[in-house]
Parts: sequence; structure tokens; C-alpha cells
Amino acid sequence: MGVTSALVLFAVIWSMTFLIVLPIRVQTQGDLGEIVPGTHAGAPEVHNLRKKAWITTWISLVLWAIIASIIIFEVITVRDLDWFNRGAAAGPADGTDG
Repeated sequence: MGVTSALVLFAVIWSMTFLIVLPIRVQTQGDLGEIVPGTHAGAPEVHNLRKKAWITTWISLVLWAIIASIIIFEVITVRDLDWFNRGAAAGPADGTDG
């Protein structure tokens, strides 16, 4: 796995994890009873974004290390996921058997 692939993998894992962590323990304006005129009652009032970003980063690092290890040490390969044998090696381009 190259450096670019590793960074892209980390960015994807971080983004997905952040979307999961984001709604946890959020307090909305409706929950606190202090709705600002012109805003929705579900608008977050207390969101703790810095803390959630750090939690996301640490979780993502652990997940990235596990997934990167699986890829680097070839524990699971694309051939293992080819259940219908569609990734079989192709024959020669000229149509001969040899």
C-alpha cells in the first residue's frame, strides 16, 4: 500500500467515523428550551466538536491500523472475495490457447 492509498483510507475511515460520532450526546435548542427565533428547534446548542474530532481521530487510527494490516499482510485479498470466479486470469489477447 502506497502513502497516498494509506492517506485516502484514513480519510475515508475518519469521515465515516465522524458521521457516526457526531450525533452522540448533542444537546439541541429544543432540548434546552432556548430556541433562537428563525432557527430550527433541532439546531445543536452544545455539540463539543473538538472533543468529538479527537475521539474520531483515535478510533480511526485504531481502525486504520487494523485494516491497513489486513491489506499489507494480505490476510484477505480480492481473490478471496471473488465468489463467482469473475476475476479469473484472462487468456491471450489474440484468441489462441497458447
